[in-house]
Amino acid sequence: MAASGMKLLPPEAGPEEVCAFFRLDDAACARLALYVEELRRWNARMNLVAPSTLAEAWVRHVADGVQLLMHLPEGVRQVMDLGSGSGVPGLVMALAAPHRVRWTLVESNHRKCAFLRQVAQRAGIDVNIIQKRIESLDAEALAAGHETMVVARALAPLPRLLKMASALFATGASALLPKGRQAQDELAEARQCWQFDSQAFPSVTEADAIILLLQEIRRV
Repeated sequence: MAASGMKLLPPEAGPEEVCAFFRLDDAACARLALYVEELRRWNARMNLVAPSTLAEAWVRHVADGVQLLMHLPEGVRQVMDLGSGSGVPGLVMALAAPHRVRWTLVESNHRKCAFLRQVAQRAGIDVNIIQKRIESLDAEALAAGHETMVVARALAPLPRLLKMASALFATGASALLPKGRQAQDELAEARQCWQFDSQAFPSVTEADAIILLLQEIRRV
């Protein structure tokens, strides 16, 4: 999947513009529309996302997750979303491209897991939902090694995230992370304890945001 350009999506963009931008087929668009519907319904009774973002849900949540698919390297067999919460980016990526890889969502909160399961079930997609803390992931979850891509949005600053998921990176996993205006500071701090190859791609949802791809991650 490729976007129709690297222009910035306007915050008010709706389903037609977002789906056209990412060249999504009708089935993917229908699954993502279901996600937005469920997100609004569940958010009325639990804190999944800031209520102020719901009016711009197609850009703030859908496009913000789907854009990571453009930078997912060949050879990845599993995408593991850490602290999945509202399902961004992992569940949204899975809804857009359900058969591309194995999708694993890690979330410790049982109510948020119930939301993730409800959306996946209604959309008819296969995702593996693990209700555990990141530090408690067992050997089976860690087994994919170099074929695993870790994704996470707003989970923690980069140095802390690398520490939280150090067992994954020790098996050879890489990371694909949306980051905001503090990205360069986070990278500089992370390099004090970690070595990695990094690439940065512009975000299509925020002018001062980037997508970081980290590979060959290892402790100094």
